[in-house]
Amino acid sequence: MTSTDRRAALRTGAGLLAGAAVTAACAPSGTGAPDSPGTGQPPAAPAADAPAAPGPRRFPGSPEQITHGPRTRARVALTFHGQGDPALARALLDTAERHGARLTVLAVGTWLDDHPEMARRVLDGGHDLGNHTQNHLDIGAMPEAEARAEITACADRLKRLTGSIGTWFRPSRAARASPLVARLAREAGYPHVLSYDVDSLDFTSPGADAVTRTVLAEVRPGSVVSLHCGYPDTVAALSAVLTALDRRGLRAVTTTELLS
Repeated sequence: MTSTDRRAALRTGAGLLAGAAVTAACAPSGTGAPDSPGTGQPPAAPAADAPAAPGPRRFPGSPEQITHGPRTRARVALTFHGQGDPALARALLDTAERHGARLTVLAVGTWLDDHPEMARRVLDGGHDLGNHTQNHLDIGAMPEAEARAEITACADRLKRLTGSIGTWFRPSRAARASPLVARLAREAGYPHVLSYDVDSLDFTSPGADAVTRTVLAEVRPGSVVSLHCGYPDTVAALSAVLTALDRRGLRAVTTTELLS
């Protein structure tokens, strides 16, 4: 082999090694893990320099199942079921922040598995982040062991991503928690179950104007409003809702701030 041939061979070998390194870096880390359906890897741990997220708090004088905050203060909480296209969730958060508002996002565990970056996006915007069960099934119809697993699996995701199980728990597919689900939530570390007194009905896709009308017709000081991250109508309605609340002197705050 000539020296020219040796140099060509070395260059070829180096190129093959570099290509193999790139392929290994881009390939999934596994074929799928029980913790992460559809992602091939478990949710990322929080960054080493990221502070742990706030955990659940007990609010003395508040019921175990909270439907609204004090009626004597000009504050409301807009709460969002965290599921669906993350681009819509980011648009909601961006809109709220432009208005100086803060939201409460109750995340579904499988959503966090698929989009783990959303946990930090919510927290970095100053919003509350909570638990809306792992799979968003009818938790009130489940046997005790299955219902417990729905709560604790999502809590585990939140803790792995943020260092906390989240500030709130809301049952899936139910406006109120059954006594069993409320007990299981307490045992998982949530002193209160977060319900609501205003249902926007945005999940029926009635159009942005209808969502706005429904919320504004029912909201009053202390209200907790139920909305969803995964619906374009909700994104389109949010700016109008926040503008109208501001005109009424009502400030949209996190649920933690509403009750503090």
